[in-house]
Amino acid sequence: MNSIPNLPAEQTPVHPVVAEVTARIVERSAATRGAYLERSAAAHDEGPVRRGLACSNLAHGFAAMDGVDKAALREARAPGVAIVSSYNDMLSAHQPMQEYPAWLKKSVREAGGVAQFAGGVPAMCDGITQGRPGMELSLFSREVIAMATAIALSHDMFDASLLLGVCDKIVPGLLAGALSFGHLPAILVPAGPMNSGLPNKEKARVRQLYAEGLASREDLLDAEAASYHSAGTCTFYGTANSNQMVVEVMGLHLPGASFVQPNSALRRALTEEAGRRVVRLSRGESYTPISLVLDEKALVNGVIALLATGGSTNHTMHLVSIAAAAGIQLTWDDFSDLSAVVPLLARVYPNGSADINHFHAAGGIQFLVGTLLDAGLLHEDVHTVAGFGLRRYTQEPILSESELVWRDVPTRSLDEDVLRPVWRPFAPDGGLRMVAGNLGRAVTKVSAVAPEHRVVQAPARVFTSQEAFKAAFEAGELDRDVVVVLRQQGPQANGMPELHGLTPALGVLMDRGHRVALLTDGRMSGASGKIPAAIQVTPEAAVGGPIGRIADGDVIRLDARSGTLDVLVGADELAGRELVDAPPSEASWTGTGRELFGALRRAVGPADQGASVFGALTPELDLFRGVQGPPPRGRGPGFGPGEFDLPALETALETQEVGQ
Repeated sequence: MNSIPNLPAEQTPVHPVVAEVTARIVERSAATRGAYLERSAAAHDEGPVRRGLACSNLAHGFAAMDGVDKAALREARAPGVAIVSSYNDMLSAHQPMQEYPAWLKKSVREAGGVAQFAGGVPAMCDGITQGRPGMELSLFSREVIAMATAIALSHDMFDASLLLGVCDKIVPGLLAGALSFGHLPAILVPAGPMNSGLPNKEKARVRQLYAEGLASREDLLDAEAASYHSAGTCTFYGTANSNQMVVEVMGLHLPGASFVQPNSALRRALTEEAGRRVVRLSRGESYTPISLVLDEKALVNGVIALLATGGSTNHTMHLVSIAAAAGIQLTWDDFSDLSAVVPLLARVYPNGSADINHFHAAGGIQFLVGTLLDAGLLHEDVHTVAGFGLRRYTQEPILSESELVWRDVPTRSLDEDVLRPVWRPFAPDGGLRMVAGNLGRAVTKVSAVAPEHRVVQAPARVFTSQEAFKAAFEAGELDRDVVVVLRQQGPQANGMPELHGLTPALGVLMDRGHRVALLTDGRMSGASGKIPAAIQVTPEAAVGGPIGRIADGDVIRLDARSGTLDVLVGADELAGRELVDAPPSEASWTGTGRELFGALRRAVGPADQGASVFGALTPELDLFRGVQGPPPRGRGPGFGPGEFDLPALETALETQEVGQ
C-alpha cells in the first residue's frame, strides 16, 4: 500500500492493565500458540504452493481458466489468490458483493497474481430469523462457515486469500477457517453500511407501541422498512458493525475500509486495492501471513475497540472462538479487566441515538484509534495488512483525481454527542461486565442501561420459550417488578438463539415504572439496549446448570455494579431441587433443517469458551456438565435431576479462572 505513508514511530507507553492482561494471555497461551505457529510455519512455501501438485491435480485446478490466467497457473509462476465470499442477494449486507470477484480478479492480475473464486459460504440474517426456528441454526452457522472456508482453501492452489463478509457469524467463521491456514496472508473485504434511514430511536418507539397493541402491523412494517431500506449493513451498532470495527482495529481490513458505503467509487477503489495488496503480502519481504497479524496484541486491540464503542456482546463468544483458532486462550476475565480501564467513547444505537454513519462522519475508526493510541490503550507495535504499526489506521482513504490515497483526519471529534476523546468519555469504563454467583457466570452490557437500573432485585418468572413469555406479557401477568428467566436457550439446548424479540415488551414494563431484568442462557446480541440483562449464563440449563433450578417467585439479584448474580435461596435447598424442564429431544429438534445440526448441538462447548464445536472442554468445565462423556441416548444434551454438582461449581468459581 504505497500510498499510505509511514508515520512517526513515537509510541505512548501501554497502559499497565492492558500490558498485564496481554502478558497473561501470552503466558497462558504459550503451548497452544507455539504449536499453532509451528504448524503455520511448516505449511509455508516461498513461491506458488501449487508447484508441488501432480500434473493431473494441477490440470484440474486450471481447467476452467483461460488466457493469461490459465498460462500463469500452468506455469506456476504467479501467486494464486482465493476469493471466499458470503454473497447472496437476499441479504442487504451481502448483496453489494455480487460484483466484487470480477473487480478483485482484475486487480490481482494487475499486481501479478491470479485470483479464483474458491468457494462460497452461507450467510444467514438474525434479523430475518429473529424469533423463528431458523434462529436456532444461527450460532452453528459460524462453525459451518469456518468449515466451508477451510474446504475452499484446501486445494493447495492458493498463496493468499480474500475473505468477503460482513455480518454476525460470517466474519468470525471466515476468520476461524482462514486461521486454519495460518501461513496464508488474508484480507477481509467488507461492503459497508446502508444509508441512514428512519432514526433508530423512532424505530424502537414504534416497536414498543406495537408490543402494547397501540400500533398496527402496517405501522410497524412501515417503520421497519424505513429503517432497513437499501443495500448494506443495518446502521445500528449490532454485531455486523461491531465485526467491522474489531476486524479493522486488529489490522485485517485496509485502513478506513469498514464504513464506506456500498455502490460508491471509494468502496470499489478499496475493494480493488485489497486484491493488489494481498498479492504483495503473499511473497518476498512483504510476506505477512494471517498468523502474524492476528497475535495476542492484535486480539487485545480488538477487545479494546469493542469495549470503547459499546459493541456487541456476541463478541464475548466470537473473539474467544477466533482466538482459539489462532492458538490463543482468551477468557471472560480478560474482557472484564480490560473493560474496567477502557472508557466508553462512542454513543451509537442502542447505546445512543446516532447510527454508524454518524459515527463514521464524526471521525470514526481513525479518530478512535488515534485517541486510544495516544492514551496507551492500544498496542501500536503490531503487524497489519497495511504494514507494521497500528498508527496507519488513524488515516482515512479518499479518492484524489481518481487515485486512492490516505490522509490524516482531524485530531478532534466532529460531533462529541457521538464520539469523544479518551480524556472526555461518556463513561469511565467499557460497560461490559462479567457477573458471577450461585447461578454461575454471565455477561451483562450496561453501556445503554441507566445507572439506576443496574441493580435489580425482584421475583423470578420462569419460561422456556419466547412464545410463553409473550403470552404471559399479553395476559398482563408480568405487569410488576420481575426478573424474566428464559432458560433452555443455551448452545447445547437449542443452539443459543438471539432473544432480541423480548426487548420491546420488557421495555414497556420498564417504562411503566417496574424493576425489570432478563436472565438467560441465550444471547441478546449487539442489539442489547436499556434492559438490564444477564445473558449467556454458563453453565447452561441443558447441562444441569443452576439456572435450571430457579422456580417462579424466587428472588433474583442482579448487581452489575458489584458483579454479582444470585438467586436468594439457600445452597442446600437449591442443590436439592429437581430439574423440571429439559432441552428439546433429538426427535423434537427438527424442522427448518435443525435435524441436520444435531451433531453440532451435542459437541458444542460452553459460552465462555466461545460456544464452539472446535476443541474439547477443559477438565474444570467438565465439572459443570455433571457427568463425563456424552449425554444419555434419546434425551438430547441435557442431564437428569441431581446430576449437576452445585458445590463443584461454587468451588470452581472461587478457585479457578473459568474458561482459562
